[in-house]
Amino acid sequence: MFGLLARNWWALALRGVLAMIFGVVALLMPGITLEVLILLFGAYAGVDGIFAIVAGVRAARQGERWGALILEGVADIIAGAIALFVPVAVALAFIYLVAAWALVTGALEIATAIRLRREIEGEWLLILGGVVSILFGLAVAVFPGIGLWGLIWMIGVYAIVFGIVLIALAFRLRRFRSDAMPART
Repeated sequence: MFGLLARNWWALALRGVLAMIFGVVALLMPGITLEVLILLFGAYAGVDGIFAIVAGVRAARQGERWGALILEGVADIIAGAIALFVPVAVALAFIYLVAAWALVTGALEIATAIRLRREIEGEWLLILGGVVSILFGLAVAVFPGIGLWGLIWMIGVYAIVFGIVLIALAFRLRRFRSDAMPART
């Protein structure tokens, strides 16, 4: 495996450069990035729905259970159509899901800390974590646009950092490429 990576160090470097380009685009054009991600999801869901329906029809022809596959396919196609034709609805649904998740987990963390206060020390840290989760959930629910941009910016920063790491690894492997080349006789 090392030899293969060392010989193809340039592929890692290319992946790193592409990741960095994606990250910069995500940071500079978060709206377009979000739209593209939603449209890709919509296309995927639509195609997945078609395949599920095909599988359901084939199952029905063979006398097997088919209802769940057809239902899944229809749900996928509806979700894909919503994503393609009303992408704002998908973005808002996602961000409100994140907000609800943060609110529920925050409340559960606080409840857990209260129950554990006689058994552990430092339960205040769990309470603090719960409060932070609730504040995050409220902020995202009240300001959903900021939550979406924040998500895209996090993806962009991640892509840039990941790209840098891949490029660093590629150049480190480049030094070993001659050792990894098979001997020619």
